[in-house]
Amino acid sequence: MSKVKILSFEDALNDTEQYRTQKGNLTRHLLTGNGFSMAYDPKRFSYSALFDVASQALPLDVQQMFTALEVKDFELVMRMYQDAAVVLSQYPQGSKFRQLFERNAEEIRDALARAVSASHPDRPGDIAAKQYTCCRSFLRNFDCIYTLNYDLLPYWAFMQDLETALKHDDGFRQPEDGKAEYVTWDVQNSDNQSVFYLHGALHIFDAGHEVQKYTWCNTGEPLIEQIRSALAANKFPIFVAEGTSNEKYAKIQHSSFLGRAYRSFAKGKSVLFIHGHSLEDTDDHILRLLSNGKRTAIYVSIFGDPTAIQNKKIIKKAQQFSGSADGDDVKFYDAESAHVWS
Repeated sequence: MSKVKILSFEDALNDTEQYRTQKGNLTRHLLTGNGFSMAYDPKRFSYSALFDVASQALPLDVQQMFTALEVKDFELVMRMYQDAAVVLSQYPQGSKFRQLFERNAEEIRDALARAVSASHPDRPGDIAAKQYTCCRSFLRNFDCIYTLNYDLLPYWAFMQDLETALKHDDGFRQPEDGKAEYVTWDVQNSDNQSVFYLHGALHIFDAGHEVQKYTWCNTGEPLIEQIRSALAANKFPIFVAEGTSNEKYAKIQHSSFLGRAYRSFAKGKSVLFIHGHSLEDTDDHILRLLSNGKRTAIYVSIFGDPTAIQNKKIIKKAQQFSGSADGDDVKFYDAESAHVWS
């Protein structure tokens, strides 16, 4: 693999100017992964940190599986349990263990949801105004934002009442029958939606007849406390954390809310920035949409040394998204130079 050029974030933005249309329009979209939140505080949002919290609630045999594999990757272990369950389904004697492995995979997913909630800052005010200013300055560069993050950080950044407004619309409105403790997703009037939670989020729940977003303004109760209360009552948010890409895709297709976000991302004709995502195969249901040639150009963030093994994997996979013979429509930039939170 030849050496690739790593731009600064500012240079990457300037580089997109070449993609303005004849009418002078330039559309930039953003896809964020867990690195977006880790940039705020890796002690809270890294897999290692989340595992330290989640492992306390996992059965001993599941904890021992993580130890045996020497990993702290929730999705990897879920995938192994689910794959083993498929193999065992082919054997009459394997029925008991198949059900156990399926249950173990569900326990890991639920423990992850609880860990994100438990590790989360308690209040928006726990984040400094200067950090919000940096984050909003970063987000302001994009017309549409797609996030794979479960936490509240993007939502809190949007909602800050700072001097400069940040245009955003996640599609949620007050219920038609009057003000409630939550707001509901308005599928009939979502054409202007510009913020999409591709894998759900802690504050978004499927109530069966409607999708609800918990809010502070309608209740006066801190949002994270509402979420923790719901989890304590075994009410789980829309939360796509299955072990394989196919299983994630299946869950997305069974949700009108997630399906709408997926279709929006699929048809996006724009310059796309991918920030804080490792391009792992478990998200191929999202990433395969980048190989259809619809994106004008793709800019992928690289954290740290570009020659590190993990970064080489990211670069190699990203280059597969190219829709041109010379691959010059896939470019890379230094994640830290974006100064998302500082």
